[in-house]
Amino acid sequence: MLTKRIIPCLDIKEGRVVKGVKFLGLRDAGDPVEVAKVYDAQGADELVFLDITASFENRKTLLALVEKIAQNIFMPFTVGGGVGDIKDIKNILNAGAEKVSINTQVVKFPELISSAAKKFGSQCIVVAIDAKKEGDIWEVYINGGRTPTGINALIWAEKAARLGAGEILLTSMDYDGTKNGYDLELTKAITAKVNIPVIASGGAGKLEDFYNVFTKTGSDAALAASLFHYSEFSVKQVKEYLSQRGVGVRL
Repeated sequence: MLTKRIIPCLDIKEGRVVKGVKFLGLRDAGDPVEVAKVYDAQGADELVFLDITASFENRKTLLALVEKIAQNIFMPFTVGGGVGDIKDIKNILNAGAEKVSINTQVVKFPELISSAAKKFGSQCIVVAIDAKKEGDIWEVYINGGRTPTGINALIWAEKAARLGAGEILLTSMDYDGTKNGYDLELTKAITAKVNIPVIASGGAGKLEDFYNVFTKTGSDAALAASLFHYSEFSVKQVKEYLSQRGVGVRL
């Protein structure tokens, strides 16, 4: 049985870890390198680093910071934010990341998924989808949640998988930072549409939320940020809880 993964997320702004609610009201959560080292020690399965203002500010990811984090941790590391082309992906992988997460640029130029998967392997390419409920559909947003696209997230997830994405990082903008639990309806709908791993993100607030997202949807991993940053639970506590309830995790 494949074990479920628990993934802390570092949202980075101006070189610091930050966290908000529904992508707004950001507050400081510490030094990225120190925070990453803590999660490594706690037994996190992976780490996600998102330079959340890079696309909006039309600049590249902070490579020096990526390099520094990679040198201080032993777990797999995914980096996103400001990824514009093949060269950017290469630079991030060379800086020490195992995977690259892309949202804005692949929505604008979907063929980047195919060319990147061909060059680096699908396992390196994570398509991030920020989705918000608009009427009857979940709409894809780009530029760090600032720009609606009119694209149906379910259709986009299918297309991304078909083009060669190795994984989907799915964030519910409606649930992000609310601590009301993951968006089970959205996660279930997306996981039913694709045959690649899906990371559920947005809304973790209590231990049961992790159990629910794994048992009520087809998600392969659960990502959380504020819950871990402000030490409400450790990664170890989440895993021990899941293990006791019969969910396979790496202890």
